[in-house]
Amino acid sequence: MHFTSEQRLDDGVLEREFTLGEIPGIVWTPASASAPVPLILLGHPPLGLRRMYPRLVDRARHSAAEGFATATIELPGSGDRPHWPAAEQSRADLRRAMEAGEPVSDEIVDALILPLVDKAVPEWQAALDALLSLPEIGGPVGYSGGVISVGIRLAVVEPRIVAVGLFAGSFVPRAMFEEARQVTIPLHVLLQWDDEGNDRQAALDLFDAFSSKEKSLHASMGGHTGVPQFAGDAAAQFFTRHLK
Repeated sequence: MHFTSEQRLDDGVLEREFTLGEIPGIVWTPASASAPVPLILLGHPPLGLRRMYPRLVDRARHSAAEGFATATIELPGSGDRPHWPAAEQSRADLRRAMEAGEPVSDEIVDALILPLVDKAVPEWQAALDALLSLPEIGGPVGYSGGVISVGIRLAVVEPRIVAVGLFAGSFVPRAMFEEARQVTIPLHVLLQWDDEGNDRQAALDLFDAFSSKEKSLHASMGGHTGVPQFAGDAAAQFFTRHLK
């Protein structure tokens, strides 16, 4: 891990940009901590860190106020990372189907999501190795938000992650339902009931598939970007229960 910039935000949170090989990332740590703090990995959609930064830093600030470090990395094929022609073609196929008012086929969803999961999850694990080597970060670790299939795979394969908060707002390949049945750690899912880009019934079926003994579904009225503050507060309380 190579740090490329460092700044103190106005609330004292330390923000450091880094690179891990070719992967850019950002880590935020609370203004002061007497001991190594727990870590929340901040997932996000493949829109690029620069575009997502305002939302990510807001999530990081709120988490820091609760005593958590947070970190994120650029997804494959996004932002300034090398172009990924197959992913770009899949996104184009998705846009074309949606603009034509056609159903999004399983083939499009599989091509869009499964290669991303296969590439992104090992990168998140490598980032976690590096982040947990920092003296100010000690775990335990949670994962929050982003592409839900990435969160599912991480919850299955990464034993250092002890709790996951997921957002039911992205397409889910049928193969991920089987992986969801292998998730047993505490789980908190946010669902926007009127999300224009999300299949509500598929989201409910996916929630039903999870095998976690503790799992909660927090459904709110409104579209994809209309998550109310109280729903975000409930997600924060979930991580406070399981990471402290």
